[in-house]
Formats: sequence, C-alpha cells, structure tokens
Amino acid sequence: MSYSNTTEFTNPSTFILLGIPGLEADHIWISIPFSVIYIMAIFGNFTILYIVKTEPRLHEPMYYFLCMLAVTDLILTTSTLPKMLCIFWFNSREIDFRACLTQMFFIHCFSMIESGILMAMGLDRYLAICHPLRYSSILTNPLVAKIGWAVMLRSGLLALPFPLLARRLAYCRTNIISDLYCAHIAVVKLACTDTRINSYYGLLVLFFASGLDAVFIAISYMQIIRAIFRLPTKDARLKTFMTCGSHLCSIVLFYFPSLFSSLIYRFGQNFPLHFHVLITSMYLLLSPFLNPIIYGVRTKQIQERLLHLFSPKEI
Repeated sequence: MSYSNTTEFTNPSTFILLGIPGLEADHIWISIPFSVIYIMAIFGNFTILYIVKTEPRLHEPMYYFLCMLAVTDLILTTSTLPKMLCIFWFNSREIDFRACLTQMFFIHCFSMIESGILMAMGLDRYLAICHPLRYSSILTNPLVAKIGWAVMLRSGLLALPFPLLARRLAYCRTNIISDLYCAHIAVVKLACTDTRINSYYGLLVLFFASGLDAVFIAISYMQIIRAIFRLPTKDARLKTFMTCGSHLCSIVLFYFPSLFSSLIYRFGQNFPLHFHVLITSMYLLLSPFLNPIIYGVRTKQIQERLLHLFSPKEI
C-alpha cells in the first residue's frame, strides 16, 4: 500500500506509522530481533516478579523497587512493541488518532516512571551504604509504597498534557509519522500551526523529570563514593561498590539512549532516517530487555532462586 504525504486535512482520523523507512523489504527479518526482545522482556520481567514474590529473603526495599521497575518495563514494551510487530508482519501501519495519543501518554508516562524508580533505587543504595544502621528504620515498607505512588502521580500529571497539547493542533500537511510509534515530538512535527508551546513543555518535562532525577542520582553517588573511599581496605571498597553495579548498568541503559534519542529528534536532521528510527526504538527496548538479565546475573539471591526453579527436580 502506498501513502501520499500531501493529503489535506485538519483533524486526521488515523496516522500512518511508516516503520523503518528505506528498509521496508527487510521488515520481516528486522522483526526477528524485535520479537526476541519482546519475548525475553516479558519472560524476564515476569520471572523477576515471581522470584521476589516467592522468595522471603527478597522482601526488602531494593527488590520492591526492582518489582516496580519490572512492571514499568512490561507496560512500556506492551504499549509499543505489538504495534511495531504488526507493522513488520502485516504492513498494518494505520493507527487511530486517539490510539496514537493514548500510546503517546503511556510512552512518556512510563518512561518518567522508570526514571523516578531509578532515582528511588539510587536513594536505596545511598541509605544502604552511607547509613547502614538506620537503613531499615528509614526506608520502611510504607515509605517505599509512598515513593512508588509519588513517582506514578508525578509522571501521570506530567505526561497528561502531551496528548492534550497534541490534540489541539491542526494537522493540514500529512498524517505520516516516520517512526514505529507515536512519540510526542514526532507527532507535533506534522502540525501546520505554532508548536512552540509543545516544544517548550517537552523541554520543561525533560528537565523536571529525567533531568532532576539524574541530578539526584548523581548526588547520591557522590555521597556513596565518598563513603566507599572511607572504608579501610581495597576489598571492602570493591565489594561495597559492586552492590551498586546492577543499578549503575540500569542507569546507563536508560539515560544514555534516552538522551541520544531526544537529541536526534531535535538536532539529528542529517542522520539517515532508518538509523534515526532504529536508535529511538532501542531507547524503549533496551532497558526492559536487559534489566532482568542484569539483576538475574548480578544478584546472588535471584541467581539461587533461578537455579532452583529451572534445575531438574529429584523424583
């Protein structure tokens, strides 16, 4: 099916997601790693949830935050990957205007939730290393629940204006989105009216959500590094620092692709379009896919539970 990019309209009933421009003939082959990533993300995150639920030793704040991260990753992938696979497998590129706005909300809301949870996990590591004797008295289960609800409320309130602002725009040039999903900035680029409010709000949210979260994480790790260097031996310092390894890997997996994706959308006009789409898609896929692997490999209690689950049962 071919789509004209010169259609005149003001209120589109549908948008067209192009997929990966220039690589349409390879969509079936590209779908293979995307399918593997989706299956592994679903399996890995559900496994983390099951292990934490059934292993009493893991009923601690750090693992409660890990469960929040797993649920966030499940929702984030499920809000985007099924539609991507429909594009690859069935050339089903149309997406209803309201469905596009709904997907936009879920993408931005749960991306901010993930950022907030990573900040909370940084607080957990700070208290565990810098104030170990007060850790359990400060980071109680009710406080963990309050932090989770606060992160959700903040993210929901900040994400809600994205679809509302996009809905008020007039789209009179084209309804073709050169991407695999309905990101706010990709939709806004199609409008033929003034979009400065949308752009300013996007930058404001980037600063007040991911930006401030990253600052708080950086401050936490500055204090953690200071505490580590006060330890008496090299082995003690290394062992303590290694307890932060999984969290640091999750931070890199989330913030670096997120920053790169945002910069490409705004300043990457010279990048090939297919490269642009693949990179921005990886931003949504890497964390849900790799977080369960990172925590499964690096967390002794999760390793032991996994071995118990999948080892042959004695008869």
